[in-house]
Amino acid sequence: MSTDAHRSLAAFKRIVVKIGSALLVENGELKRDWLEALVSDIVRLMGSGSEVLIVSSGSIALGRGELGLPKGPLKLEESQAAAAAGQIALAQAYAGALETHGKKAGQILLTLGDTEERRRYLNARATIGMLLKMGAVPIINENDSVATSEIRYGDNDRLAARVATMASADCLVLLSDIDGLYTAPPSEDPDAVFLPEVPRITAEIEAMAGSAGSELSRGGMKTKIDAGKIATAAGTSMVITSGKELNPLARLSDGGRATWFPAAATPASARKAWIGGHLEPRGKITLDAGALTAMKSGKSLLPAGVVSVSGTFSRGDAVTLVSPEGRTIGRGLVAYDVIEARLIAGRNSREIEAIVGYPGRAEMVHRDDLVLEDAFLNGTR
Repeated sequence: MSTDAHRSLAAFKRIVVKIGSALLVENGELKRDWLEALVSDIVRLMGSGSEVLIVSSGSIALGRGELGLPKGPLKLEESQAAAAAGQIALAQAYAGALETHGKKAGQILLTLGDTEERRRYLNARATIGMLLKMGAVPIINENDSVATSEIRYGDNDRLAARVATMASADCLVLLSDIDGLYTAPPSEDPDAVFLPEVPRITAEIEAMAGSAGSELSRGGMKTKIDAGKIATAAGTSMVITSGKELNPLARLSDGGRATWFPAAATPASARKAWIGGHLEPRGKITLDAGALTAMKSGKSLLPAGVVSVSGTFSRGDAVTLVSPEGRTIGRGLVAYDVIEARLIAGRNSREIEAIVGYPGRAEMVHRDDLVLEDAFLNGTR
């Protein structure tokens, strides 16, 4: 896709905006004017039909000021204490700024395991989805108050990319202290050439990434390129642009200087490809004729259409879907553990809570988590 196709953020349906500490906090104090301008941009995007998630650094930088910690490197326990205090201030700031526009915020604190371990990933994804469905803005940060070096991301660029893929966002905006990618760090090389678009992240592109960060930011250009690899592979376009001035998202939509990393596919098609070709099935679900007809018309698989369940799988695992004759017709991510799936097989969705003891999903496999084979869809199987 050309860069021109990406100029207006309003063209994207679900946008993740990553904000670094240096943009939001100065000398331990929140830059309120900057935050209020950013929120006005976000509300404008929401008014045009986009859903917006924020991945925000700043808790440690704010907490340092709240607790009166000195400048310079902090010990692990000092960083964790600063994060604990600063996260309260950060959440209140976002909630207050959004409230002036009649919008609600929802805070989500993640660790590395929440995006890497399947069950926790699904829980986080479900929470994000519900907040967006209710019109709230998820405010996401790494849970620095409990994370240690062994179990942390260490930068919010890659965290933002994981959040974007988790939420099936079609655009990731990295607001930075630089306006995009250059062939070399422009502060070191006056002949560095600005790149308005990177169609594909190659070894040459990776070599261009500088490593400079600021006192408040652990990330440099390298982490942004790493984020781009994660995002674009999952169908999410990414853009790096400067966040130094007020209203950075409005300026970006108006054609402001930025480097775009277009995705080759949509989040939905990338997710389908991942389900269909990259996950090892852990079980098998046999369907009745009614379920086959419903799924061919684009509907989800309900428990009522399940004849039998086999294998050893957990919620979120891939399973093979087969016809009554035993022919494979597709693959999907199952919403229940194998024991529960067996209990509710053939039953009406209204009975699920009485059977398993909690109000689970109405679908055994949701249509968004379903990949059907072409032979089945074309009627040759």
